[in-house]
Amino acid sequence: MSAQFLWPMVFIVTPLPLIIYWLLPRAKDTTPQAIRMPMYARLQGQLGGNQKTASSTRWRVWMAILIWLLMVLAAARPQTIGEPVALPMHGRNLMLAVDISGSMQTQDMQLGDQLVSRLTAVKAVAGNFISRRAGDRLGLILFGEQAYLQAPLSFDRKTVKTLLDEAVIGLAGNKTAIGDAIALSVKRLRKQPEGNRVLILLTDGANTAGYISPLKAAELAQKEGIRIYTIGVGADQYAGGFFGQTINLGSDLDEATLKQVAAITGGEYYRARDLNALQAIYKKLDQLEPKAKDTVYFQDVHEWYAWPLGLALLLSMLSGLFISGSLTMPQTAGRQRENHYVR
Repeated sequence: MSAQFLWPMVFIVTPLPLIIYWLLPRAKDTTPQAIRMPMYARLQGQLGGNQKTASSTRWRVWMAILIWLLMVLAAARPQTIGEPVALPMHGRNLMLAVDISGSMQTQDMQLGDQLVSRLTAVKAVAGNFISRRAGDRLGLILFGEQAYLQAPLSFDRKTVKTLLDEAVIGLAGNKTAIGDAIALSVKRLRKQPEGNRVLILLTDGANTAGYISPLKAAELAQKEGIRIYTIGVGADQYAGGFFGQTINLGSDLDEATLKQVAAITGGEYYRARDLNALQAIYKKLDQLEPKAKDTVYFQDVHEWYAWPLGLALLLSMLSGLFISGSLTMPQTAGRQRENHYVR
């Protein structure tokens, strides 16, 4: 941390009051003429009035000098600057659209030694992906029968990850509105700079709800320069049910449409049949959509001009109070002495 003055040239005006005192002519005495009474002058001298007046004048002069110096110090803008902190100059605008329809609760993904639901696997892998995207603005859309913006684009990766972890299956309905999710993503990404608008869409089914078809939404995304990477989640078949028969779990996934959506926008389609495949997909996305490398440096600046300025204001107020008090005291003392002589 270092200290500096933002406007050090202001100190040039420091001797300005002294220069004015030397150059400007003295003001003429405009005191009205009156009868001079030497006796009262001698009496005031005996009471120490001249010494008190001279001391009060010196005190006011030094007070004025101090107030002036504090005002010059405040005008120079003293500040302290913290250590430089590296910040990314620019990054990607990544929107994640995650399917939370009823079929995402199917437990066909291996996580460690146990089978977990598709959404649980997505949370685990996508959460790590979000944590690695330093410098990118991330947003989150959850969709089922309807699409909702859960987190707008921001650099707050921790909040986006938390909101993904808190997603609940069936919260947006049991059907799947892929087209609406893409359209909502286009609406949020179109305001961002061109060339770094990316949507990553994860689903395990086909478009069965919504107001716009996935292909029509993909055409809108293509016009806005948004690349879409689609990921089909879920195993092709699973040994379970009664007597261990094989159940086909991937029959609802519309891979043809997901491939077309990716092709229209210049993205790619990936198939995540298990957790390892899903992790490999996100690692590949890290390579396809690299993090920002250019950085700028930010330094935290603390301003201190308010302290000398506030002190100058306080001293001005105190000085004004003392001066007004000194002007009234001699008159009171004069009346007391006058009353004494009358008696």
